[in-house]
Amino acid sequence: MLEDKRLIEPIAHIETDLPTKFGLPRQSGLVPGLAARIVFEPKYRDPVAFRGLEGFSHIWLIWGFSHNSRDAWAATVKPPRLGGNRRMGVFATRSPYRPNALGLSCVALERLERDEKLGPVLIVSGADMADGTPIYDIKPYLAYTDSRPDASGGFAQEHMDHALAVDFPPALLERIPPAKREALIGLLAQDPRPAYIDDPGRRYGFNYLSFDVRFTVQDGTLTVVEVVEI
Repeated sequence: MLEDKRLIEPIAHIETDLPTKFGLPRQSGLVPGLAARIVFEPKYRDPVAFRGLEGFSHIWLIWGFSHNSRDAWAATVKPPRLGGNRRMGVFATRSPYRPNALGLSCVALERLERDEKLGPVLIVSGADMADGTPIYDIKPYLAYTDSRPDASGGFAQEHMDHALAVDFPPALLERIPPAKREALIGLLAQDPRPAYIDDPGRRYGFNYLSFDVRFTVQDGTLTVVEVVEI
């Protein structure tokens, strides 16, 4: 069998409010209020390529795990929702440490904007990617074939309802722009901590917009203790 190695190139990149991978939703769609923009590379800004796209409510994004530095793939990984201590086969997970570091996300297509300098720009919501992540392809989501209500979710389904209560003092929340507050609370509720750490006395933090949001977690409640402008 002939070896087939094909090079692919980004067609776009995504602009989000999360500059690093820490704090990202673990899957797309978990934080619907998290808005993002998809800006295309100059050679892919032909408006004709987007004809008909506005008729779809959701799209698939094929993207690259550009914020992970490990070069080698791993046959087994430790899924975060299993506490970060149990190993599963990489093909039974969505781990970034795969033979080809590609991600697949379904996001809501809010609208298609036409920018004078950037050409067609997609406004989406529910993405699970850090700012600057490369996009390799876009395909429409087709509910009649892509949705399988009787599908089994394996071990992932056992932990799909995991969420924290969020205590965000009003004085700290006021530091965040009003339009960005709902998404931030949604991100915090998803429990951004490393799965293998459960220390009530430990203070965590992640970057959101131009802020470092710091918090503690105890007895199922996440409490924001500081919001520092970077």
